[in-house]
Amino acid sequence: MNLSQPYRSTTLVRDLIAGLVVFLVALPLCLGIAKASGVGVPLMSGLIAGIVGGLVVGFLSGSHTSVSGPAAGLTAVLAAQLLAVGSFQALLLAVMIAGMIQVGMGLLRMGSIADFVPSSVIKGLLAAIGLILILKQIPHLLGDDNDPEGEMSFVQPDHQNTFTELFSFSQIHVGPMLVGIICLVILIVWDRQKFLKSLPIPSALVVVVVGSLLGRLLSGYGGDWVVGGNHLVSVPEIASLSEAQSLLTFPDFMAVSSRPVWIAAITIALVASLETLLNIEAVDRLDPERRTTPPNRELIAQGCGNMTCGLIGGLPVTSVIIRSSVNINAGGKTRVSALFHGVLLVATVLLVPWLLNMIPLSSLAAILLVTGYKLANPKLLMQMWRRGMDQFLPFIVTVLAIVFTDLLVGILIGLGFSLFFILRGNVTRPIRKIRERHLGGEVLRIELSNQVSFLNRASLFKTLMSIPAGSQVLLDARNTTYLDHDVQQMIEDFEKETAPAHKVTVSKIGFRDYYEFKNEIQFVNYASRELQQQMTPDDVIGILYEGNLRFQSGTQISRDLGKQVDATAEGQFPLAVLLGCIDSRTPAEMVFDLGLGEIFSVRMAGNIADERVVGSIEYGCAVAGAKLVVVMGHSSCGAITSSVKMTRSNETAARQLNCANIDHLIVDIRQSIPDIQTIPDPEKDPAVFTEYVDHVSRLNVLRTMKQLCQSSPVLNDYCRDGKIRVVGCFYSIQNGIAIFFDDANNPIEPVSEAET
Repeated sequence: MNLSQPYRSTTLVRDLIAGLVVFLVALPLCLGIAKASGVGVPLMSGLIAGIVGGLVVGFLSGSHTSVSGPAAGLTAVLAAQLLAVGSFQALLLAVMIAGMIQVGMGLLRMGSIADFVPSSVIKGLLAAIGLILILKQIPHLLGDDNDPEGEMSFVQPDHQNTFTELFSFSQIHVGPMLVGIICLVILIVWDRQKFLKSLPIPSALVVVVVGSLLGRLLSGYGGDWVVGGNHLVSVPEIASLSEAQSLLTFPDFMAVSSRPVWIAAITIALVASLETLLNIEAVDRLDPERRTTPPNRELIAQGCGNMTCGLIGGLPVTSVIIRSSVNINAGGKTRVSALFHGVLLVATVLLVPWLLNMIPLSSLAAILLVTGYKLANPKLLMQMWRRGMDQFLPFIVTVLAIVFTDLLVGILIGLGFSLFFILRGNVTRPIRKIRERHLGGEVLRIELSNQVSFLNRASLFKTLMSIPAGSQVLLDARNTTYLDHDVQQMIEDFEKETAPAHKVTVSKIGFRDYYEFKNEIQFVNYASRELQQQMTPDDVIGILYEGNLRFQSGTQISRDLGKQVDATAEGQFPLAVLLGCIDSRTPAEMVFDLGLGEIFSVRMAGNIADERVVGSIEYGCAVAGAKLVVVMGHSSCGAITSSVKMTRSNETAARQLNCANIDHLIVDIRQSIPDIQTIPDPEKDPAVFTEYVDHVSRLNVLRTMKQLCQSSPVLNDYCRDGKIRVVGCFYSIQNGIAIFFDDANNPIEPVSEAET
């Protein structure tokens, strides 16, 4: 959202409240990440990074809900690079150069790299962050505050790990633990009570205030009840503006020629960019409004932020899931929340640090623990399980890898595992082969995958070599966006040398112009005079039956519609005449998967046969040469339903439907109702009435079939001589199934030769 646009008061209030909650959570995280980044890193550098992430990145970013700041995932990288460059000032220069690199990446539009990360890895990233928050905040909830809040790696600075820390019961402190548990209960209850959730005051602010007051109250009892020291937020207190300026650290520009500085800059730029792009992808998935962050603009914003951090002494910044998810949970809607959290960091650090230092870490741990549960909800685990192993395994591997290492290493492991799955699928999954029965005979359609690389070459070669002699094959590249040059050469060799030697006809469809392949259909896929003359009525029934099977399964055959247009421009040779209802849900060409020129489609409400309809059908058979007449009724037919209802109530169409000109249709259909006295009441028994209507629809088809032959000597003679056949069909709009039957209501069950 453009910051110049006016805000509704409700949106602005929500953003300000969300910014306040993010500020409360971000404050100890900024300090903790600075402490965890290595010896020689001042605590103020974490706060500076938080301020820059809120004000600079928040202003330039295109994200509505992402909040930037110092990232826990970079602590291990920073600690290693700090040792390599030798001083914090040299590291700041590397951060500044890294920002320039990020701006360049954004200008070169390299932000699309996140599009190649599978959704299973993104979901695993969210779940892992949630699980880490739960595991890491439990000790803080119980008063064990020896490790900094921002420490997120599995192996901790005190030589314990995430799990051993959970069982350090000797570190539990009663006062902070009681504060944390009470705050957690408040959050849980608040989230489940509609009355409390509707209040304009966020639950996170309530627990911070309650936690602070409770901490002061318990400290009066002394001993283990005291909530003080390292159990509270610890913000450096600044006495004057000159003292604030002295806390700024500036980069060592003399180290610009140092090779380790440039290596550190490139490393920080790549890691921070990857983490940012993955985080904004994940945050966009959390956004209730499903808005999309422009990735290239985000790289530029983060680059400007890191240039600023390097210039004034801040740690590098990235988009951070923890802050962002807290922002979304608190109701943040626009970038105002990120900006406001940055303003609060500046104001409180300069003006009222003593007030912040009254907040117990256990109350903040309760907020983060609830946030973690929302990210790692067990429902997500079940959702990924139901999607199959190819989605679940990369997801769970990403979760475990991040939990047992750190954010960066875990993401790389998850990406590697997903890549293994993709490569394995390309190598082991056979090319999709579909046998289609076209009018000109059976065609083997080979559907190429989206990416056809050298990994697919062996599988495709084996498929082509196994095609029987004399076959017709269609290479379908309509879904293919990349075709390896070696694969192109192999297809060309097969088409020019191998296929002619084995009398295999090769057709192609969907190949891009730059592949230098000519898309052409070599087999007959339209109704010609020769095909029409060869067909028998039973052959046409089989074609319609198989087309309906394809329609049901969504596997319609491939057609060159352009070629069909050219072929039918000079004449038409339909195989059948189909008399159907005008219902919009029963288009015959779709229901039977037919192409141009293959049928005459006559449509009339209730598929009745008056003189004009009979004349049209006579023309289709006697002049155009159709071999089959199909009368198709369908379930839930509106014309039949209206006729039955009006017959039962003895009403007219003019009075009941305000349609004065369809009474003759109603009168005609009424002849198919077997017993007016037995019509069920549609109000009392709607299911029985619907079944009765479908029964009348089928009887109406049988009556129309007999009427056609009785009223047309031409059709009667053609039927007697075996030139045509009149059959009935009942189509279910509920499941797409078409059932054929003869004039004695006996089912016709043609054998399908379609094979996939």
